[in-house]
Amino acid sequence: MNWKKRGLWLISIASGILLLGAWGLFGGEFEFIYSPSQAKIKNPEKTNLAQVQSGDDYSPETLELGRKMFYGETFGNEVFFTDILGAFDGPFTLANITKAVMALAGKGTTNLQVELAESFTVGDKTFQRGELFDTGLDVPKGAFFPLGVKIKVADGRLKAGISCAFCHAAVDKKTGDILQGVSNTDLNIGMILAMGTNTASYFSHTDIKSLQDYLTDPSREIMDSKGKRVLLPDPEALEKAVDRQIAEWPRGSIDTTLDYKNNPVQIPDTFTLGDHPYGWSGQGLIGPYQGLSAAINNAHAQNTDATSQMEISGPVLGIDKESYLGTLLQHAATPRYRYDPSTSEKPSEFMKRVDPTRDVIGLNELVPTPFYPKISYVSSVSLFQGTPGYRAWEQVNAVSAWMNTNLVPEPEVKVTAKTAGREIFERAGCIACHAGDYLTNNRVVPVEEVGTEPTRAKGFFLSEKYFSEPSLWSKDTPVPVPPNVKPVPLRVTDDQRNQLMLAWGHSPTKGGYKVPSLLGLYWSAPYLHDGGVAVGRDLEKQIGVSETVQKGIEPNPFNSLRAMVDRRLRERVVEANRKAKDITPHVTGEGHAYWVDEESGFTKEEQETMIYYLFSIQDPGEKPR
Repeated sequence: MNWKKRGLWLISIASGILLLGAWGLFGGEFEFIYSPSQAKIKNPEKTNLAQVQSGDDYSPETLELGRKMFYGETFGNEVFFTDILGAFDGPFTLANITKAVMALAGKGTTNLQVELAESFTVGDKTFQRGELFDTGLDVPKGAFFPLGVKIKVADGRLKAGISCAFCHAAVDKKTGDILQGVSNTDLNIGMILAMGTNTASYFSHTDIKSLQDYLTDPSREIMDSKGKRVLLPDPEALEKAVDRQIAEWPRGSIDTTLDYKNNPVQIPDTFTLGDHPYGWSGQGLIGPYQGLSAAINNAHAQNTDATSQMEISGPVLGIDKESYLGTLLQHAATPRYRYDPSTSEKPSEFMKRVDPTRDVIGLNELVPTPFYPKISYVSSVSLFQGTPGYRAWEQVNAVSAWMNTNLVPEPEVKVTAKTAGREIFERAGCIACHAGDYLTNNRVVPVEEVGTEPTRAKGFFLSEKYFSEPSLWSKDTPVPVPPNVKPVPLRVTDDQRNQLMLAWGHSPTKGGYKVPSLLGLYWSAPYLHDGGVAVGRDLEKQIGVSETVQKGIEPNPFNSLRAMVDRRLRERVVEANRKAKDITPHVTGEGHAYWVDEESGFTKEEQETMIYYLFSIQDPGEKPR
């Protein structure tokens, strides 16, 4: 891009931002999110859908809606992230994000570096004002804002929310084009959230088991749901504790369960066809699209709006509804949403008054399930995403259908001796679990058997306290759901129920992890659910998460996959992770002790041949590209 074109490009962005600001001051509303054209996609959608489950909808209209939802729908979560959590009111500001994108001059990046607006300390680490911060945000070539980030002007304020593409799509370093379904493995979610001014509103994703230690200010007294006078926690003390824990998430990882454990999981890819059950533990197993819709719903309904959990906070989290809501809202970034405990108003009354979606639970666009307010195997918060004017589950189901068309990009390595690699894979016994076209037997394995870090396998165990049999609204039910609509029960076989008990960590099990498909391994390093098996190009110095991911060093797919099957290299990885001070202790890279190394009778050359074979696996039924 020459200097004249670059100047015009920068002026156009700056002018647009000024217009947005002026529009907001006069009460106007506007929203924008980048939605790529097909020409910007490096890996096109699948053409072969012969193996999809009968009864699910893959019509062109549904697939087009799913694509639109994946890239552009936030279900209103910009309110939680901007107005409640204050993600952009601290060191990490929307103005400086825009400034960083402008500096790219249309070139794109896989790691937007943003200048910090103020100094920030979390734990024993300090970031200085003016320092460039590695966000891991991907900006496609020619885009005006990061992938998956919606900018919205509403209530006289500039806000930002996220769509599926924020986590589940990436930018190709060489071309600046988009890799659909490839997870953003360096997305610095933990630190971005920790820089928010009210990250305490995300406390249910940490190991803070009780708010008791933070009830130190007698002036923060409220009335709980039982008429008892109780205290809200000290907001500054709680903020520091939550910031410290969330900042321990490795890049490319996020905590997705309410289990009082700071145990983040790696963002998964969305090469979903054939990879059921869904979620790392396999909790998405029943319902539309073989459980994929349930897993997608959990990601948004639970994890992008903490207020959606207010009706289950008592029976599941053991925190009274009023205390829970008061804790979330007492230090909200925007005054409109900031609850004042000195008033006589209960937090739930205040919430109902300011809620932009006041006819439904939570701030996002959500709809009660037939079993509301209890939990079931199709919704961990008893709600599902739904925008008025659509039909029940229509948007989520469309995303499921479209994600099942995500095609694995070709690996950036040349592969030979595929047949020999397959023979080694089978001789090593890997085929016992990683079988079939998608190299998975589609089963949930008890955590005792697979041996990986165990806490996430029990991530949904608290839900057992408040559980119901699963059911759905019929597909033609409008949103909002009219009164007196009869639900449709979901049939659960004995085998499915046993698998679901493992996936949800319900007694008497200790939980389990699903056998994932091995398609797309080249693109998904580091490995295991905790992303703990990370090795860089340097086999001496770049071992473990702290020496790769946390330093902005991309894990090498070949060396990381070698650590999955070579016990001596893995021992070094696990040891390095255990010594690390900058990641949560629940990221270990341990377990899955199935070796293809010299001690198990394989040469180094055979090990390498098998690794290259695993990189070569393409989607079944697709023509070679």
